[in-house]
Amino acid sequence: MKKSLCAALLLALFATGAFAAGLKTVDRLAIAISPYDAADAIMAKTAPLGAMLQTELKKHGYDVKNVSLSVSSSYQACAEALSAGTADAGFISGGTVALYSGEAEVLLTALRKAYSKNSLDPRDWNDGTPGAYKGDLSEYYRCIIIAGPSARGKALAAKVNAGEKLTWDDLNAATWCVLGATSSSGYIYPSLWLQANYGKSIKDLAHVVQSSSHGASVARLAAEQADVIVSFAHIQLRSAKDWTGSMGRKEDIWHETNVIGVTEGIYNDAVCVSPVSAVMQDEDFKKAFGQAMIDIGATPEGKAVIAAFSQVGYTWGKDSNYDGERRAQELLKKINN
Repeated sequence: MKKSLCAALLLALFATGAFAAGLKTVDRLAIAISPYDAADAIMAKTAPLGAMLQTELKKHGYDVKNVSLSVSSSYQACAEALSAGTADAGFISGGTVALYSGEAEVLLTALRKAYSKNSLDPRDWNDGTPGAYKGDLSEYYRCIIIAGPSARGKALAAKVNAGEKLTWDDLNAATWCVLGATSSSGYIYPSLWLQANYGKSIKDLAHVVQSSSHGASVARLAAEQADVIVSFAHIQLRSAKDWTGSMGRKEDIWHETNVIGVTEGIYNDAVCVSPVSAVMQDEDFKKAFGQAMIDIGATPEGKAVIAAFSQVGYTWGKDSNYDGERRAQELLKKINN
């Protein structure tokens, strides 16, 4: 029995040594993180990520000696680090992906909780039933254009729910509440929707009020100070309690507000790699790194780390998913010129 035990131990040691000998060594993996929060807060929350990556990458045949994490001073600085190769991988926004096409290669798209209402037909959103987060995950979210309980808001909703197409005059007569011109769901994507359907943008509307936040826009809708607001898809769900609470409405938000337009998907943030990084020239390593991040994002410990980026997991990404952001950037140029 002692001989058998010794033989088993020797075999295990030999196997471990053989596995270690077969690992490819990577001296350093540098990861840049966009400033989703204060640098100290991000570094504290993401501290375990380096060790997690080392463990996962060993399963794919790579012994990474050091993983360095740093928080960039801006979203653009993160992308510039990828462009220069001073960072091998980075967490950046969809808008930054669009600005740095060819300089930051999309590897993964972040996942968020999926929302139950997702149809491009606004009538499907207006059946009076509450929206909800689903058990599955999504790589994008939508922006919605919402009509409120004002007389004009009701008239717009009635037309849409009857299957009639709104005219530009219908929309131009309404008072709109929007956010600043750099907000994806509060300005840019609604402008893209207006451009696609009417050849116009928010700047062409006659009656526009700028709001400080999505919540403030809903409050204006409830007070009938605005006929129409623009926001992210789950804004009704998020505002449902306040609608009949602090905002003082008698009926629930699902009956008093109606969706009159739905935009294309706004893709979530991306994990990108540097096209000039030496380590990312190894296609096998690039794939291993992507799979390692997907696997980490699927564990409770990993989810706790990536919660620092308001992300709940990852899937393989495609550069073309961010074409909407590229059109948005072109629109921003027109708005700013």
